[in-house]
Amino acid sequence: MKIYKYFFLLVGLSIMGCSDLEEEPVGLLAPDGFFQTTDDIQVAVDGALTHAINEKFWGRKLSIALMLRSDMVDLASTQTRRVEMNEFTTLASNGMISEFWPRTYQGIAAANLAIAGAEDVEIDADIKNPVTAQAYFARAFYYFHLVRLFGDIPYIDAPVTDVDIATSISKTSAADVYANIIADLEYAKIWLPNTTTSRAIPSKAAASSYLALVYLTQGEWQKAFNESKEVIDNKGIYNLGLDSNFQNLFNGDVIDISIEPIFSLDYNNFEAEDNAYDQIAPMTGIRGDDRNSGGGWSVAVPTLAVYTTWDAGDYRRAVSLDDVASINGSVVDYTNFAISGHAHAKNNPYIAKYMRYPGAFARGSGRATSHNYSMIRYAEVLLIAAESAVELGDTGSALTYINEVRARARMGGATKTGADVEYTVAESAVPADLTTVTVADVLEERRLEFAFEGKRWYDIVRRQMGDSPYDVYGASGLEGEKQYFTSDDYLLPLPLDELQRNPNLLPQNPGY
Repeated sequence: MKIYKYFFLLVGLSIMGCSDLEEEPVGLLAPDGFFQTTDDIQVAVDGALTHAINEKFWGRKLSIALMLRSDMVDLASTQTRRVEMNEFTTLASNGMISEFWPRTYQGIAAANLAIAGAEDVEIDADIKNPVTAQAYFARAFYYFHLVRLFGDIPYIDAPVTDVDIATSISKTSAADVYANIIADLEYAKIWLPNTTTSRAIPSKAAASSYLALVYLTQGEWQKAFNESKEVIDNKGIYNLGLDSNFQNLFNGDVIDISIEPIFSLDYNNFEAEDNAYDQIAPMTGIRGDDRNSGGGWSVAVPTLAVYTTWDAGDYRRAVSLDDVASINGSVVDYTNFAISGHAHAKNNPYIAKYMRYPGAFARGSGRATSHNYSMIRYAEVLLIAAESAVELGDTGSALTYINEVRARARMGGATKTGADVEYTVAESAVPADLTTVTVADVLEERRLEFAFEGKRWYDIVRRQMGDSPYDVYGASGLEGEKQYFTSDDYLLPLPLDELQRNPNLLPQNPGY
């Protein structure tokens, strides 16, 4: 067994601890002597990506924060940190931020270690670089989340071994962070393979798809269109396409064979010693539900308007929301979901995407599922192409790509109710093909296609949808008026504990 010596940087950076690691706060995060083969690089890469499947990142903290800040998920809880996220009263001391910020930087630190260590591996570039490229992709993946959430942030691209340096790191402009993200993804696109044995392993298509999304976020419409079209035109080479059944994308028993995910976080058979596994299912599940050993915790719950404004003929509504459940032995519709008697139970349809088919590894309440979470999938590439095409005045391409997504939505397919009754949703005429298309049409398509998948908040931010003409947090919004929302809320506050440890990160983001 190899023993690694490392230290935790005061800005919250660390390499993930496990039973094989020996913690020494005065140790050295150093690749010296360890990196000799590509297998050693792969170990560090795997460590980098493992941080993303932690409860503090996508397992609960970040994913639920993104849901609550969107206009599609309300809160059925009184926990302060969640109330702040939901009501836009977020403080710099918010406990959700203080959890996912350091975990994200831990993933970055591990990626940096892999990249630096690869320099010591003396082997042909054609063999080494495809492995190292995974680390470049992982680093870009983490920074892309951070820059969209916080704006200007500390950008670190190498292992830090000096405490003085660690406590004096300053912020890098968002523009420069984006430039570095693009550079990492360009490198990854060159060296990653066309296909991989698992969608949890970065591929060339993953790098190109994320480049398209980065450019879309920046409003670089032509570049976004070119990158997304490159993926679409080579979908055969990349083994990509739309899954024939939308439900399959949220079925832990079959997701591994779907060709739609491009890059996923794989929770299959993973359970950390500190219970840091997947908890999205219980967080979004119905309190008292007879499924999954007692159902969910009724924390993140859509408002009724999310359900009633969604055309019943759209198969995605059936897959995305539970409007029937078995609670304490009684089959009821959503108007009676609160019969469990718990204070947090609500008479609203609940998020169904993560509760119905959690897979063989699911524990009580659906925790620790076998589900793979698609961070980006082929449908998103189609809608990136559609949105950028609209901006470029290419209506024909935009219609082609958005209508392909809508066609799958009306195909229907097998699913089951919240009472675990299997049934088939018949093919529908809804949603019909569009004959004209606007940016608003594409954003609405994204809202429905990716409901509760952590994407809506980022769309709201990049399109400033909290303001006119969208006003998604106004009185007519899906959740009603969010009275505390201001344009400052498009960014989160930098964590208070980080600012206290390192004043060089000041000033705080506006409004906090």
